[in-house]
Amino acid sequence: MSKNEIKQLIARRTEKDGLTDTGIAGVRTFRATQAIPCVPAVYDPCVVAIVSGAKEAVLDGHRYVYDDSQYLCCPMSMPVKAGTPNASSENPLYGVFVSLDPHAMSQLALEMENAGGVLPTAVGELRAQGIRLSKWDDGFTEALLRLLHLGASHTDTAVLGEARLRELYYAILKGEAGKSARQAFGAGNAIARSIAHVSSHLDEPISIDDMATRAGMSRAVFHRRFKQVTTMAPIQFVKSMRLNNAAMKIASGMTVNEAAIDVGYVSPSQFSREFKRMYGQSPRQWSEGNQLPVGVA
Repeated sequence: MSKNEIKQLIARRTEKDGLTDTGIAGVRTFRATQAIPCVPAVYDPCVVAIVSGAKEAVLDGHRYVYDDSQYLCCPMSMPVKAGTPNASSENPLYGVFVSLDPHAMSQLALEMENAGGVLPTAVGELRAQGIRLSKWDDGFTEALLRLLHLGASHTDTAVLGEARLRELYYAILKGEAGKSARQAFGAGNAIARSIAHVSSHLDEPISIDDMATRAGMSRAVFHRRFKQVTTMAPIQFVKSMRLNNAAMKIASGMTVNEAAIDVGYVSPSQFSREFKRMYGQSPRQWSEGNQLPVGVA
């Protein structure tokens, strides 16, 4: 019943396709009534929960399809392809996008550890920590419903928003994705820190040696550990982050040259070659044929 209440709340408050602010920082609802193919995107730390329909995300060839039985948890910035291939006016997709605040998640994970809370072990925890699908358990469902109920009152949202969001974070850390999320936000996760640095410095030169040094690892150890966590080699990850960001910027109206420079490319010809190799189209063809779908997150 709670999931149906969440769906009804979203439907009542959503007048058009795309993302809708709830008034709670980092929490947005979304609707899609038309099919959107999987297109390049970058997921910053977030949870995406679907209450009607299904979504897809693809990370390095691994396809994740999720609906109201599982939510997606992405505790680190990841270059993905995402879409809603099956959405239609007859079968609309409704969902919630929740940004995960690194400081709040880290603090809460530490408090849980100090309190003796044992988090569930994730199957295959050394592989693809960048994305996890987690079962919609009662704790997550009730916490999300309580959070979304605040949208009916500005006063309630202002007074209780932070506490209700913390309650949802707690449910996430206790769920099936909890262990990988704690690892990502833990003080000792050098890979997550390296990814956060890359994500915020794409317009600067990035070398694997520098990434390894920042992580306090040898190049060989860093390469192996990075691939365990993300399924990608570091150089492939950096390239995917740059090109996905560029594709989104171009689809949003930025010129090809501006987008290339914005994500760290100094050679337009190199950017064009790598873009076409990644997406099968030149940047200009992409610019003419693609418009960033609202609500693709």
